[in-house]
Amino acid sequence: MNQKMTLARDRRAVERMLEVDPHATLTEIIGFVSNIFVNSRAKGIVVGLSGGIDSAVTASICVKAIGPEKVMGLLLFEKKTMEGTDSRDAKELARKLKIETLEFPIDEVFDSFLANFPIETKDRVTIGNLKARIRMASLYFIANAKNLLVAGTGDRSEDLIGYFTKYGDGGADFLPIAHLYKTQARGLGAHLGLPSQILNKPSSPNLWEGHKATDEIPLDYNVLDLALVSLFDLKMQPKDAAVVLGIDMEKLEEIIRLYNVSAHKR
Repeated sequence: MNQKMTLARDRRAVERMLEVDPHATLTEIIGFVSNIFVNSRAKGIVVGLSGGIDSAVTASICVKAIGPEKVMGLLLFEKKTMEGTDSRDAKELARKLKIETLEFPIDEVFDSFLANFPIETKDRVTIGNLKARIRMASLYFIANAKNLLVAGTGDRSEDLIGYFTKYGDGGADFLPIAHLYKTQARGLGAHLGLPSQILNKPSSPNLWEGHKATDEIPLDYNVLDLALVSLFDLKMQPKDAAVVLGIDMEKLEEIIRLYNVSAHKR
């Protein structure tokens, strides 16, 4: 077998790791959510709706698991983005799922914190993480007030590289899609019949204006997931993964660095 055939075979092995049976996967996750809910004796589940793929898939799964009347969507945008594309997509999804929603602009809480805290900072990540933690606190406020569970929306891609805010979007009672890579979550979203504008939307944590995940992570998720599978599931050596996937070694080294420095988050 020549080298090209070997590389093609090895790449196909990586790609197969990302293939899932959407029906079986959905059935398994629905069962997981249903069991969590029944055992908790909660009255429902609240999901933070961002207008993105992960929250859309999570909300859809929760609806299938316990019914729309027991699921609430919380929209935690800033006032200037309340009528933006993400907010509209979140509201449209909620209408499609027939779930109750509550809107809470986080501006006043956010601005008040910055104005009154004794230390000032201009660091964008620090300030952005504060927004994520205000959103988490808002989710738990309504969850405690109404005896609801908070459904987290994080996926395996984000977890492995630490691309989430500790005690922010990483704070939840359960994480239905934590074992799915981003591309797998998108595939499940397609199976669930989610709108194309959500399926095709670039991922963003929405921590500042114009924030896109691809501005901070080394590779687009379609390629990143292949790299993550190679390194952490198949345990390939970085130099071998670089050859098989045709990815610059520097990119793989950055992924490994992100994994190592975010160990405290997992």
